[in-house]
Amino acid sequence: MPEYDTKVKKLRRLSILLDVVKIVFVSTILVVCVRSFVAQPFVVSGDSMVPTFYPNDYVVIDELTYELHKPQRGDIVIFQYPLDPSIFFIKRLIGLPGDTVVVNNGSVYVQTGKLTQRLLTEPYLRAGAPKIESGTTTLGTDEYYVLGDNRNSSFDSRVWGPVPARYIVGRVLVRLFPFTHATVYARPTGATSTAVK
Repeated sequence: MPEYDTKVKKLRRLSILLDVVKIVFVSTILVVCVRSFVAQPFVVSGDSMVPTFYPNDYVVIDELTYELHKPQRGDIVIFQYPLDPSIFFIKRLIGLPGDTVVVNNGSVYVQTGKLTQRLLTEPYLRAGAPKIESGTTTLGTDEYYVLGDNRNSSFDSRVWGPVPARYIVGRVLVRLFPFTHATVYARPTGATSTAVK
């Protein structure tokens, strides 16, 4: 009998060990799949999105939505810098494919196709922010115009041009850290427009 008890104990230990290995294996596969195809964490660096995001804010991006739907004006996105795809930026989508974006005396106007030019209402900008330089950009069929919310400290489409769609990684879904500022970002996240007369 003692031999039988010893064998049973060994089999139980082996069974528990196999269960742990299975759980670790399945968990690892799930984490890799989620990180690769669904959501991914990023840490904000730089001041270009202040006051919306500050340096060291921890955000999670949704990589799946843009596989099913096109990006919307006002979405906050993470993308690869078109001139060096190893660098990632966080900015706000202002212009969509086919739009003409006009920055004039600190105001941003968007014209979609032959429709009337519309002034963007951007409640996320700091009141009294200094004016930014002027310029006009017409976007191609797969290009987006992005700006930082802190316009005077942002290296964005005004400097290096539009972002091709293939460089957009995903949209910001949630800020997790700091915990006191944890926020879920629903779509759309701002940037509405009114007709200019």
